[in-house]
Amino acid sequence: MDKVIHVDSDILGGTPVFCGTRVPVSNLFDYLETGETLDAFLRDFESVQRHQALRVIELSKKMIETSTSILYESVA
Repeated sequence: MDKVIHVDSDILGGTPVFCGTRVPVSNLFDYLETGETLDAFLRDFESVQRHQALRVIELSKKMIETSTSILYESVA
């Protein structure tokens, strides 16, 4: 499967971005966290492809399912 997240110290100081863009991956989660839809995010960040956003969500789900230690972290 194609890589969807890119990290480069020359792009936004190494912040993880969607491949081929300068859009931080965290922006997707910020949108979802505030109740915005995936469609609203994609409208506002046209350089991000739907399949990229869905893959990031899928990867996040997989990380949560396989990393039990994060389930016990307290949120500040």
